Amino acid sequence: MAPISDSEEWAALVAHAQHIRSLHLRDLLTDEARCEGLCWNAEGMLFDASRQNATLETKALLLALATAAEVEEKKAALFGGEMVNQTEGRAAFHPALRCPRGTAMLVGGKDVVPEVHTVLDRISAFSEKVRSGSWLGSTGKPLTTVVAIGIGGSYLGPEFLCEALKCDPGAGAAASTGRVLRFLANVDPVDFARATQDLDPETTLVVVVSKTFTTAETMLNARTARDWLARGIPGQDLATVVRQHMVACSSAVDAAVAFGIDPENIFGFWDWVGGRFSVHSAVGMLPLSLQYGFPVMRDFLAGAHAMDEHFRTAPLADNLPVLLGLFGLWNSSFLGHATKAVLPYSQALLRFPAHLQQLDMESNGKSVAMDGTPLPFETGEIVFGEPGTNGQHSFYQLMHQGRVVPAEFIGVCHSQNPVAMPGEPVSNHDELMSNFFAQPDALAVGKTVGECATEGVPEHLQEHQAFSGNRPSMSLLVKDLSPFELGKLLALYEHRVAVQGFVWGINSFDQWGVQLGKVLAKAARNQLAESRNGQPISGFNTSTTRMMRQYLDLSASST
Repeated sequence: MAPISDSEEWAALVAHAQHIRSLHLRDLLTDEARCEGLCWNAEGMLFDASRQNATLETKALLLALATAAEVEEKKAALFGGEMVNQTEGRAAFHPALRCPRGTAMLVGGKDVVPEVHTVLDRISAFSEKVRSGSWLGSTGKPLTTVVAIGIGGSYLGPEFLCEALKCDPGAGAAASTGRVLRFLANVDPVDFARATQDLDPETTLVVVVSKTFTTAETMLNARTARDWLARGIPGQDLATVVRQHMVACSSAVDAAVAFGIDPENIFGFWDWVGGRFSVHSAVGMLPLSLQYGFPVMRDFLAGAHAMDEHFRTAPLADNLPVLLGLFGLWNSSFLGHATKAVLPYSQALLRFPAHLQQLDMESNGKSVAMDGTPLPFETGEIVFGEPGTNGQHSFYQLMHQGRVVPAEFIGVCHSQNPVAMPGEPVSNHDELMSNFFAQPDALAVGKTVGECATEGVPEHLQEHQAFSGNRPSMSLLVKDLSPFELGKLLALYEHRVAVQGFVWGINSFDQWGVQLGKVLAKAARNQLAESRNGQPISGFNTSTTRMMRQYLDLSASST
């Protein structure tokens, strides 16, 4: 199949990009009809693309490209449970994880929704037992602390949500009183020490998250945690300690049982759940339900389902994930911007950019089409970000006067922790949002040398204080960060990633690029074990051999 770059629609956008480069956002923003036509209000969210280097013609050409790339058909295949992850021979059916009970979603002719809700019911019952104190540790103490062990999608998504819910007064703050949830991802023993410092093994429950129960980093951390529990709870046999203090989220029941976990304490998920799309499965639902209670997480699932339905049914021209994806693709594939900054103006979303780094770059960092043929263009975007206003005092200097980095601003109407002090002209949240409104305009409009002169800036500083502007951004304004709204926000970005993959013609649901490093790490691990017993280093290139020798010498001398 010919790549989408061979299509007339792609060629039209390439030609159109040349015209757009001659326009400045300072002028484009004066066109009210254009600005109105590049704003959408749906699902309680306002999406504003008027500060994109784009016109209404751009929007029409992008929608034509989406049609040519068969986005509607590919979207239907995803929701239909078809094998959209062709290289791994499976569906990518994460929308089924948040589908309401009684609504059928089929994979291979089988309705998987009853299975999903069987697991959710077990999570609800178990989390309530732990939270109420009817499930106790091996010494009879309530389990008030949870350490969730996982990496990648088993960690970043749940951690983002844990932080986002922490200060929510209507759900997280009240529901988590007296409880602690920590995440352990890095195999670095320092991360284990940080995760378990000041914790009491007798009141700690460990959740091991691994689909196959073979991920090297996760399993070493799990064994380390098992040893920490055994040493910290003396007088109890290991089987009892593991039964009361360790549970698993895994599809590899036999491997989890072999590790020592009771079959009743294993919460499964399915091969059609990709790691970075797994927050709504037991991977996220179990630790987060233990921390915040299942009713809170049920609202989160409902919000994600609401966005699923919007993505599934809304026309392309009014579809938020489609539009967000198309403008991102416009910046990367046609205007040549390899990077994007995700800038949430909410401290509660401080870990959202980190989750999106994996969600986006692991999904769309590909170099071949679905059929394996090399692509004549680059895919994916380099994602980074930091909450506002912190980022303004960090990397915004580069964005304003250095490289052009398309930005995505996320603003929240209702603060989780409103503060309004007497004598202050605005509330703390209004101060934050003043920056949310100002930064996109500063990037877009900039400031000329003439304006600097008019303001009385000394001539020798005018060039330094001028801003070229014409730097694109998108703004997303959401009502609040309740569990329901967080569900919508996360699903919006999940589907946005898929849309871009659909257009590029790649598989957004595999991650073969992760595997090679794992294989090489295994060889290095074996060599280190042998070298610690006196065997010489062999089979590695000169550079790696030199580094290994240095490491073995210095690490041995420091112990």
